[in-house]
Amino acid sequence: MVTATATQKNFTLEDFMANPPDNMEWVDGQLVEKNGATLKHGKIQSSLGCAWANYMISSKQGGEVYISPPCRTNQQIRRPDVAYLTPELVAQSGNLATLPQSFSLIAEIVSPTDIAEDVFLKAQEYLQSSCQEVWLVFPESHLVFVMTQNQILTFRAGDTASTQQILSGFSIDVDRLLA
Repeated sequence: MVTATATQKNFTLEDFMANPPDNMEWVDGQLVEKNGATLKHGKIQSSLGCAWANYMISSKQGGEVYISPPCRTNQQIRRPDVAYLTPELVAQSGNLATLPQSFSLIAEIVSPTDIAEDVFLKAQEYLQSSCQEVWLVFPESHLVFVMTQNQILTFRAGDTASTQQILSGFSIDVDRLLA
């Protein structure tokens, strides 16, 4: 997750859905720019995306993994840092510019400038919009929270974080992910 800054007001939701601008989200009726990403953020984003994709392929579960794709929640249009879409939803979504719902599995990498309350509210927003599992990755404190509708699990340095509902059987050492 990166900090968002409001930039423009005369951009409709329909405009965004049809042609989503790079590095932008639609939040509270405004176009906002995602900023604050660091090299560490990008490395973790890429590492987790590759790990999910490799596991998806090796386990033959299918689907697609995306980096910063636009999706619509019940309230906004967001760009999760990493997202996985099941094969069924890939078939339904075709080549849309913006997914009309949340992805099945989402990860947000928390930046030093993010506010914790906002990060957890964003995760709840995803879960209320068809997402089944959200990973919140806190690089500086070496924590990974895995959230579903019914639980929040915490994984620390030395632990192995694992999926709970989507991409069944995936796990990764927290130390490896945050190295």
